[in-house]
Amino acid sequence: MPGYEHVYRTEAIVLRRHDLGETDRILTLYTRDRGKVRAVAKGVRKPSSKKAGHVELFVRADMLLAEGRTLDVLTQVELLDAYLPLREDLMRATYAAHIVELIDAFTEDADESRPLYQLLRDGLGWVSVTSDLQRTARYYELRLLDLAGYRPELFRCVICETKLEAVDQYYSVSDGGAVCPECAPVTPRIRPLSLRALKLLRYLQIRQFDVIEQLNLGAPVLAETERLLYDILTYYLERRLKSAAFLERLRKELQSPFQATPGESSGPT
Repeated sequence: MPGYEHVYRTEAIVLRRHDLGETDRILTLYTRDRGKVRAVAKGVRKPSSKKAGHVELFVRADMLLAEGRTLDVLTQVELLDAYLPLREDLMRATYAAHIVELIDAFTEDADESRPLYQLLRDGLGWVSVTSDLQRTARYYELRLLDLAGYRPELFRCVICETKLEAVDQYYSVSDGGAVCPECAPVTPRIRPLSLRALKLLRYLQIRQFDVIEQLNLGAPVLAETERLLYDILTYYLERRLKSAAFLERLRKELQSPFQATPGESSGPT
């Protein structure tokens, strides 16, 4: 293309977007081949634009981009997956926003990782179809921590390295794993970890999605694992998650004593 030194094609998912001028839009994309990039979609906000529906949040598309000095330029786009359930269900959309916020926070610009791209792609698909959004979010979070190099140690004590017994344990966020009852008294800033929660975390860590989708979990164990993983994520990111706070408010607003929260079969946390 005239005016551009290099044009490349890649599969990408829209993480964020904001308006530029009267007709353009800046997109933050997570691409399969180049990691996170920012690009401008020129004229996409015009009523006549054919690209508009292909660059919505969470959309996966095949894109042709031209390298620019500060921003790449989107020249062609072909929709691959709109993840329609995310546009029809507010709760699913909020969980999708959580998934996207995490991948955005844990990655740097132009740091290519096909495993992370595949996880993002799978994650949006999971929250589109899952029968339990809370359980699926925990599954995604554990997978992300693993790929980011922060895999929680759940089978041995991180202090003495002995194999954990089938009893209630403790967890040290700063040490990155479970702590046995013997080491707990001398380990600062630990928290209790019930045996049920430990077993669930282990199961989510090592099983495939189609297997964990069969689990029927109660609210208490989901609440415990959610609190723990939230603390783990905020510890490594060194900031609170906007999507988690919004999700909590939304669950409280939608929860009714006569009707379960949409998309969540196990009740509120």
